[in-house]
This record gives sequence, C-alpha cells and structure tokens, in this order.
Amino acid sequence: MRYLVPLALPFATLPMHAAAAQTGTRTGRAAAQPLARATFLGSMDEEFRKSDANKDGAISRAELASYQQLAATAALEQRAREAFAAMDKDRNGQVSAGEFVRANVGPAKKIDVAPMMTRLDSNRDQKVSLVEYRSLTLANFDRLDADKDGFLSPAEQRASGLVK
Repeated sequence: MRYLVPLALPFATLPMHAAAAQTGTRTGRAAAQPLARATFLGSMDEEFRKSDANKDGAISRAELASYQQLAATAALEQRAREAFAAMDKDRNGQVSAGEFVRANVGPAKKIDVAPMMTRLDSNRDQKVSLVEYRSLTLANFDRLDADKDGFLSPAEQRASGLVK
C-alpha cells in the first residue's frame, strides 16, 4: 500500500491515487487502466484545492506543510489500525503483551516541504499558484506519456512506478 508522502516529483503520488480510484490498484485487486490526461489534471486540481486551506488560489509553504503533515498523520493512523489488526492474532479486540512485543510500528516522520516548494514555486514568492502547479505536474504527465497519446497506459504507469 502506498501513502501520500512527498516524492521526487511534485505531487507524484496523485496519478497513483487517480489510477487506484479507477481500478482498485491500491489494494492490488485489479490491473491498471489507461489514465487520461484530463483525469490526471482533474485529480491534480482537486489535490491543489485540498492543499489551498485558505482558498486564496495559491498554496503557501505553511499550507503545503500542513496538508502534507495531515496526509502523513492519516497514513500513520491507517498503518496503526492495520498494525493493531495484525497484532490482534486472536481477534478479540485487545492486544496482549505478547502480541504487542511482536509489533513494529514506528513514529511519524517530520515532513520537509522545502524540496517540493523549490520545484513548485517557480517565481520564488513562497506561494504556489495554480499555473505553477499545473505547469510542473502536467510536464510530469507529459514526460511519463512515452507515446504522447494523452493517456498513461498500464505499461507507462508501471514503467514510471505509479503502479506495480
């Protein structure tokens, strides 16, 4: 299972989420389907709106940090729920000392958005406009779309690491 965390590409997990929403690939139940550029863009715009907490049309460093921290916390909470379920071998809703000793859940890591801001904030005003956001994220889509047909085929998605 993949979680929303900063990767090398700006909002690089977003296409994975869009593809997963289309096909169920987050759970590994179905093969990836072609991902249209328009679907990709719609998902990116939704991610931008979620990140823009004050709805001023730009993502500040603080908003980006807050959004990424919330996403990391949600991922950690999901991991904790999964870890509890995995530890509770007798499925009684309680984790015994023996079950707990076998657990391996780590602390949340601190999110550093500086690399993402460097890539996204092209005019260096400490805010990411929708234009800046789209230009980089669509450039990523175009780079991944090897055959330039406006879709990320399952093979292109696998080659880019968006799906397994």
